[in-house]
Amino acid sequence: MKTALALFAAFLPAVSLMAQTAGAVPEPAKATNLWQVFLAGGPMMIPLGILSVITVMLILVFLFSMRRGCIVSGRYMQTADALIRNKDYLGLLAISNRHNEAVARVIQRTMDFLTKNPRATITEARDIAQTEGMRQASALNQQIAYLADIGTIAPMLGLLGTVIGIVQSFGVIAVDAAATRPTLLAQGIGEALIATATGLLIGIPAMAAYAFFRGRAQGLISELEIASTHLLALLSTSGIKVSDKDLP
Repeated sequence: MKTALALFAAFLPAVSLMAQTAGAVPEPAKATNLWQVFLAGGPMMIPLGILSVITVMLILVFLFSMRRGCIVSGRYMQTADALIRNKDYLGLLAISNRHNEAVARVIQRTMDFLTKNPRATITEARDIAQTEGMRQASALNQQIAYLADIGTIAPMLGLLGTVIGIVQSFGVIAVDAAATRPTLLAQGIGEALIATATGLLIGIPAMAAYAFFRGRAQGLISELEIASTHLLALLSTSGIKVSDKDLP
């Protein structure tokens, strides 16, 4: 009997400890917001944050500016067609100056050349139009190239942040204070991973947006070529002849 009581007395603390452990509620992990993650990414998060803002702004601007109406509008084409058929070339020049479409700039540059050079041939005028059209197409492609540049630079900045974080981690290994070494080592590795992930999160959408707008730009350039060729063909068949008295 005494032996049984002794065993129960020895087993009771262990049972009590197991009960407390089973009934204990684990402490919830502290919530981490986006700003804390940003700060944990290290110094490379500042240029990456700037690139993310620029990327969003460029995408929004291109969504509104890279439309068919900004390159070729039906209203301008109808007006220009009517003016050419009526042989009102100065009116065509005036209406082209008032419109901001790319095709209007092409016709404006062409008509400006013809009014200043009355003896120029339609072939020379076509060369002027082709040169201006190439300039408009180059400007359109140059705009969307910024997205490709961001898509290349952002992952490189993230990689630089990774290198900085890894260098900090290796520096911690040489520290003599073993008690703080795991925390500092984890901090350097976390900084490296956050910078890498942020660079990829910026670069991938930027490259995807570049691919999308590049296809749209090619379609708009084709529309510009068709519209310019149409108006130049009308000018050629109308027998354009600008004399000195027609000069503004």
